Amino acid sequence: MDLLSNLALGFSVASSLENLLFCLIGVLLGTLIGVLPGIGATATIAMLLPITFQLEPVSSLIMLAGIYYGAQYGGSTTAILINMPGESSSAVTAIDGYQMARQGRAGTALATAALGSFFAGSVATFLVAIFAPPLTAIALKFGAAEYFSLMVMGLVMSVALAHGSVLKALAMVVLGLLLGMVGTDVYTGAPRFTMGMNQFADGLNFVAVAVGVFGIAEILRNLEDEHDRQVMTRNITRLFPTREEFRQMIGPVLRGTGVGSVLGILPGGGAILASFASYTVEKKLSKHPEEFGKGALAGVAGPESANNAGAQTSFIPLLTLGIPANPVMALMIGAMIIQGIVPGPNVVSEQPALFWGIIASMWIGNLMLVVLNLPLIGLWVKLLAVPYYVLFPIIMAMCSIGVYSVNSNPYDLFAVAFFGLLGYVMSKLRCEPAPLLLGFVLGPLLEENLRRAMILSRGDPTTFVTRPISAGLLVLSLAVLVLVFLPQIRKRRDEVFTESDA
Repeated sequence: MDLLSNLALGFSVASSLENLLFCLIGVLLGTLIGVLPGIGATATIAMLLPITFQLEPVSSLIMLAGIYYGAQYGGSTTAILINMPGESSSAVTAIDGYQMARQGRAGTALATAALGSFFAGSVATFLVAIFAPPLTAIALKFGAAEYFSLMVMGLVMSVALAHGSVLKALAMVVLGLLLGMVGTDVYTGAPRFTMGMNQFADGLNFVAVAVGVFGIAEILRNLEDEHDRQVMTRNITRLFPTREEFRQMIGPVLRGTGVGSVLGILPGGGAILASFASYTVEKKLSKHPEEFGKGALAGVAGPESANNAGAQTSFIPLLTLGIPANPVMALMIGAMIIQGIVPGPNVVSEQPALFWGIIASMWIGNLMLVVLNLPLIGLWVKLLAVPYYVLFPIIMAMCSIGVYSVNSNPYDLFAVAFFGLLGYVMSKLRCEPAPLLLGFVLGPLLEENLRRAMILSRGDPTTFVTRPISAGLLVLSLAVLVLVFLPQIRKRRDEVFTESDA
């Protein structure tokens, strides 16, 4: 009964006219940036963080969440029509989706992606509603030592699931932790790493760092890699799948939903790994594996269900523990902090309308997406013809205005430029920026809980290994770190990411 009453509260909040409007804006904008290759949900949410400062907390978070899972829908459109994934999690969809389009089955592929995404998103949201409250109750029993160990595990998992070299991912985490230490010491009030500049006394602006590393750097990368776009428009004739195609979809959609729901919780690239894992599962279970890569329906249904389920369940660690599972969730934490909300297990008891309103809005948003996306395919196809060099000046202007509007501080614009160049250089060195942002967000919380645990234990460091939960989390973190360095695991890991990037 508690679950039903809480969901009733959530739907009453999410169905208000204002929140419905912002949910619609979020899913439409998410679909748009998913359709336009190279921008991505992370960069877009980073750019829009300044705007959320002017909105109500529930409305802003509903809109940002809509952008995230809306982008998963939109990413499949470009993957199918032009063989260019709008989102990295849609990369696997392009393998068979584009082949279906070339065979005159673009409509079937698009409908399969939309319907599979809707089912997976709905089921995963139900799992969030079921598992979030009990996990929150457990989290309330955590002390400073347990939170420190949990954040260590989150950072280690983000390293294990990051693309490319493990050592480079570790370096990015350390750099993020160091950037998070810039500012004034919470306990002593002494300035740290400020280089004598008062502008850094309050630390680096989270919005400036996020917009620079993801937004500006993404623009610079796309400007040097503007592809020719061959859109398969002439073949979009039939959108509704046949009865036989529906039968073929059921198994892959169910399996993809299960895989995505589990992997989406993992810190790092859960949704990306989920889509690749689903594709691998479907290929192994298929009676005709030779069809994969040549237009197999299961190669679209499974991965699309998996990445949308993963996108939804990534909200579980955010809403229950205040731990981001990926860069987008880190930005969501930033939005909560901007709104004066402390992320963590207390949100469900102190802000029940916000907590359950976000969950209810996911169902509403998924319904909006499946109703709106298929009729608007013609519009998305036309947008694909817009050259990127026309879009980027508008995007950069919006970024600059948005960042400046937060604190009216010109130094934030210099920070955006610096971190934009840093993000671009990192991409050239094949250093993924996601671990850096996670380290930057979790760094201050990690330090605070470390020092609090040491104060409570009177300086005894064994407190982290004598408390069972804390010790278990640290042992798990160490085990994961050791595993990713084992030659066999490292080789398999490299194969997975090489194939998922193909």
